[in-house]
Amino acid sequence: MTSFERYWTQGKYSRQAHRDLPEGTFEREIGRDGFDGPASHVYHPRPPTAWESIEGPLRPRAYNLNTIDEVEHPFSTPTLFESESLSLSYWRTNSSMADLARDADGDVLLFVHAGTLRFFCDFGHLDAAAGNYLVIPRGTMWRVETSADLGVLMLQTRKMRFRVPDRGLLGRHALWDPAVLGYPQLNDPFKEQDDRRWSVKVNRRGLTSTLHYPHNPLDAVGWKGDAVPVRLDIKDILPINSHRYHLPPSAHATFECDAAIVSTFVPRPFETDPTALKVPFFHSNDDIDEVIFYHAGDFFSRDAIGAGCLTYHPSGLTHGPHPKALKRMFKQEAQRTNEYAVMIDSREQLEVATDEATQGLELTDYANSWQVRATED
Repeated sequence: MTSFERYWTQGKYSRQAHRDLPEGTFEREIGRDGFDGPASHVYHPRPPTAWESIEGPLRPRAYNLNTIDEVEHPFSTPTLFESESLSLSYWRTNSSMADLARDADGDVLLFVHAGTLRFFCDFGHLDAAAGNYLVIPRGTMWRVETSADLGVLMLQTRKMRFRVPDRGLLGRHALWDPAVLGYPQLNDPFKEQDDRRWSVKVNRRGLTSTLHYPHNPLDAVGWKGDAVPVRLDIKDILPINSHRYHLPPSAHATFECDAAIVSTFVPRPFETDPTALKVPFFHSNDDIDEVIFYHAGDFFSRDAIGAGCLTYHPSGLTHGPHPKALKRMFKQEAQRTNEYAVMIDSREQLEVATDEATQGLELTDYANSWQVRATED
């Protein structure tokens, strides 16, 4: 059994985090290890994000990815954020892939934001649509067919694999049951693929090599094992709730690798206890760079951020709800949230892309949005 750790206190404070705040205060959590390590809570008379301005490269950022240029192959799309072990991009296309893809560095996680697709790989065929995750193991050959505008958030790893986070006392059927996962089938669409000459673009250390085949290399007649692509529908995710306490984002973890945790926000009831926070708490998550992609719904803690947008909050800065959301800090008009979003908590500091292809996507006033809206009333 783990022993209780000692806490020191000064002045006005709450005995329980995220509820029973001293009157007229705003709570700020200074946390380590992504909500799982040592933490302190500081109580302020003003919102911790009410800065007047920010100078220098360290700032919260937001992007509207709905207008990013379309490219036919996912490895040709520009990188948005990158670290030693992670690469994040957004792939838009309205045509099927002419060449296959294989990532030799690590696993690939796709989240389909818009459109539908037919996914073909070494192991067979699998359909996917908006709201679906696809986890693709390192070294898998794959391609996508689509006849509609397709938008896909893509997270590539290096020397890492995605796995299911430890659910502890909740058990292995919490959040989502393994039975809801889809996997490729050696079905008629797979067997009826065009057996023309195909090429495979292989990504390794940021460079692309191409393998040319005189036939379709996706020609398996059988397979077994668990190093296989899988599909998870966001609608099959069942969120954990607490009516007396606002749970940290890590409670919604869906996948993880050594460098990051991927969490999913789906509709859930608001906390009902009168003294419990009903918006995300201000936090300085000082070992984590946070990226959130907004998929659908009404994003109750963010103002002027819509579907297809992405926000970035680097370690070193406090972040939390916009002033408009703070007005509903303890009392919400609705009974439940209505949002679908993907959060990537990176344990490595992310570098922001400077590629010309990404210019024009950034919402340049985002860093000032807390201060601007704080003075509207």
